[in-house]
Amino acid sequence: MTMLVIEITNLTKDYEVGFFRKRKVRALDGLSLSIDHGQIFGFLGANGAGKTTTLKLLMRLIFPTTGSARILGHDIQDVSMHQRIGYLPENPYFYDYLTAREFLDYCGEIFGLRAADRKKRTADLLARVKLDEKRWDTQLRKFSKGMLQRVGLAQSLVNDPEIVFLDEPMSGLDPVGRREVRDLIGSLREEGKTVFMCSHILSDIEVLCDQVAILKRGRLAQVGYLDELRRATEGPNRMEVLATGTDAETLRQHLPGAVIAPTPRGLRIEISSEDEIEGVLAALRKAGGKIVSVQPVKQSLEELFLD
Repeated sequence: MTMLVIEITNLTKDYEVGFFRKRKVRALDGLSLSIDHGQIFGFLGANGAGKTTTLKLLMRLIFPTTGSARILGHDIQDVSMHQRIGYLPENPYFYDYLTAREFLDYCGEIFGLRAADRKKRTADLLARVKLDEKRWDTQLRKFSKGMLQRVGLAQSLVNDPEIVFLDEPMSGLDPVGRREVRDLIGSLREEGKTVFMCSHILSDIEVLCDQVAILKRGRLAQVGYLDELRRATEGPNRMEVLATGTDAETLRQHLPGAVIAPTPRGLRIEISSEDEIEGVLAALRKAGGKIVSVQPVKQSLEELFLD
């Protein structure tokens, strides 16, 4: 049996805005989610959709208007549960004059680790997030955004948590850094940990996550396994034909209404099903072209998100 490690029930958050005439704005509206143990769960939404609000509610940094949530079987009001979780906020702020080594040692002391354990844990984590060892004793005020992001990720793991909450963990990282952090997050699943991850980088969500949830204006729009969501929204299976030996204008004369786009490798022809391949082949013969490849087209996470 799978174990639910995060249970969110009708979670709602209203903010008061204005000065003289106050009014309420609903940032999160009746969110309900259940997340199984050992998953990487992707949490998506446009700016202002309520993703960061949800994380802050779960961390008890702000308080819900209505609704409830449980983490590892404990109500979020039970702060003792925080010993078993890790958290990386979207814009982490660390004391500027601590070094990376000192900061992680400080975090370990907060969790009650002994000095020898803190020293080893600090070195292991800084190496794991691929921070250059020459910078371990550099003050954090001299770090770039990407380097601070690595330190933040390390601090979220200092207590060996069962669940890690990550808000935009790829922020500020270059392509190499993104790949390294993506591999690290994937390794957490192999260790049996659960990851709840917000990100605007849809390609990383698509590669990493078992399930995704999409928020729209504070409400849950979609949730489920990615393949299931694709099947529910993409309609009939589409096919992509790559052809050479002719140009787009000539082919359109023999294949009116088709979606044809030039690419560096040839013409890309999109069809709605396998039944149309014979028609494309006949049109290519008339236009003097030939088929290079035929393959199914899956709806990308970006297309699903925009839909």
